[in-house]
Amino acid sequence: MSATPPANTPSIAAKKSWSEATKAYLDRRAIIMLFLGFAAGIPILLIFSSLSLWLREAGIERGVVTTFSWAALGYSFKFIWAPLIDAVPLPILTKWLGRRRAWMLVSQVLIIGAICIMASVNPINDDMLTYMAVGAVLLGFSSATQDIVVDAYRIELAPPSLQSVLSAMYTAGYRLGMIFAGAGALYLADYFGSTEALYSYEAWRNTYWIMAAVMGVGIVTTLVIKEPISTQVRIEQKASDYGRLVFVFVLAVSAFVMMFIYTGQILPDSENVAVAFLYEVIRMLSSLGVSLLVGYLLVMLGLVNKQMAYITWIEPIVDFFRRYGKKALLLLALIGLYRVSDIVAGIMSNVFYQDMGFSKTDIATAVKLVGVIMVIAGGFLGGILAQKIRMMQAMMIGAILAAVSNMLFVVLTYHPGSLPVMYTAVIFDNLAAGLASAVFIAFLSALTSIRFTAVQYAIFSSLMTLLPKVFGGYSGAIVDNLGYPFFFTFTALIGVPILLIVYLVDKHIVIGENDDIYGDEDSLLTKTNEPPRASE
Repeated sequence: MSATPPANTPSIAAKKSWSEATKAYLDRRAIIMLFLGFAAGIPILLIFSSLSLWLREAGIERGVVTTFSWAALGYSFKFIWAPLIDAVPLPILTKWLGRRRAWMLVSQVLIIGAICIMASVNPINDDMLTYMAVGAVLLGFSSATQDIVVDAYRIELAPPSLQSVLSAMYTAGYRLGMIFAGAGALYLADYFGSTEALYSYEAWRNTYWIMAAVMGVGIVTTLVIKEPISTQVRIEQKASDYGRLVFVFVLAVSAFVMMFIYTGQILPDSENVAVAFLYEVIRMLSSLGVSLLVGYLLVMLGLVNKQMAYITWIEPIVDFFRRYGKKALLLLALIGLYRVSDIVAGIMSNVFYQDMGFSKTDIATAVKLVGVIMVIAGGFLGGILAQKIRMMQAMMIGAILAAVSNMLFVVLTYHPGSLPVMYTAVIFDNLAAGLASAVFIAFLSALTSIRFTAVQYAIFSSLMTLLPKVFGGYSGAIVDNLGYPFFFTFTALIGVPILLIVYLVDKHIVIGENDDIYGDEDSLLTKTNEPPRASE
């Protein structure tokens, strides 16, 4: 059975009533994604904000604290090892749980182990910071791996017609996990007795232990759900072949790390933000280039089976261009630019609120509480909308709302300190962001071939944030030179070309779907675990 229809095959999906669209959120597959999303949302803030506050309370310098954010680079480069998730079975576990759940369980166990490593280190001792860094890097790698597997599981779990609902529930769970690991961790640390004035290692240790225990939600979910049906390309190989494939990957990553360190030593320091940013881009690209070259040479030297390496890393990319031809470039442009308007604006949002005269309490209440609620509500609304109308129509609405919402920040610049105007901007902006995110994730899921689920979606999701983050690096300079009104007007206007791209994709490309390969909702929660079925 073909996993994906040809690009020119029209997809026919019956429109659902409002009650049917809403009822979809009670589907067991949606509930599964709520719990998996919660587990995926826990680790990231344990690397970023919560860890930063822990290190600052311990008296660690700001420069050292910020370097720990590099531990989360795995989220940006997860597409590099995503092919291994698709290709390499895990001994014993894959036969017991199936390929997706086996990798999911291993990543969750590694996450718990990494959190426990961090909990066992008191950063007040400088010689122990290396161990804290090891735990943080392991946490970043293992949580990014969990994201890869959960995304692949979600796509294989249900047809494209239900992906918007699953993505909305996943986002809701993810946000709840972030709240628990962010605000929840700070509350726990304070409750156990650690403050900026009086640091307590035991308080943070206990907090991180609790976070490790909460990850048990993910493990329980993984053990009770069922492996989805898969039609992935899987060529059975000897265990030694899989081992050599992993070995080549490790050597390529080692080459990346060494080149990254070396270029950091030879590139000069610069106080100019733009020049420093350019140096970092050169550093990253050169390291990535050396890594790819090392991997290519090792394959050419026969260290790993060439056909196996081709199917693992190259075939998923070839498959995408084979299905969409020259139109693939149009799709890539849409993927890379669709979220640029709200992501670039979002990078400056907290600084903007502070510059507008709002207190930290005002910002925390509006952004961290009301904003999160509205993102979740927007996700649910986007999920319902995507079931009621065509995918690209929902994409168009999301793009329009994301661009228009930025103009409310222009209004706020003329009413600094006004809480009603601030809340209006926050509510509308986060509602638009949640809606756009839900329909966009559903769109990416529909583009992904179920034969190469983990690889293609990891590439798409990395590309989704790459250009916006690059553009966002210049946001501070734009504000300094031209002011906030120009900046937010600019972020709204850069959303206009995206409307044209959405229109062209809708006109020239049909995003097909094939519901036959997906299981029904009643077969996805079971205590009887079966290995995945693969096509011949």
